[in-house]
Amino acid sequence: MLRFIKQNLETISGVGIFPMISLLIFVTFFVIVLIRVRKMSKSSVSEISSYPLNDDINEENNFSQQQN
Repeated sequence: MLRFIKQNLETISGVGIFPMISLLIFVTFFVIVLIRVRKMSKSSVSEISSYPLNDDINEENNFSQQQN
């Protein structure tokens, strides 16, 4: 199977650029996310970190409000 794919890819001219493009896209995305996270304020981080913990409480409040 790999031999079939390798043979087909070798016939395409300029196919060597695709791994470089994909690596560039990945690194760019990773750097953008890293910069955005570093610039976040401490209050935003603490608010976001409590989302998983507040989910059950919010569901219970919504459920009790729907019953009334």
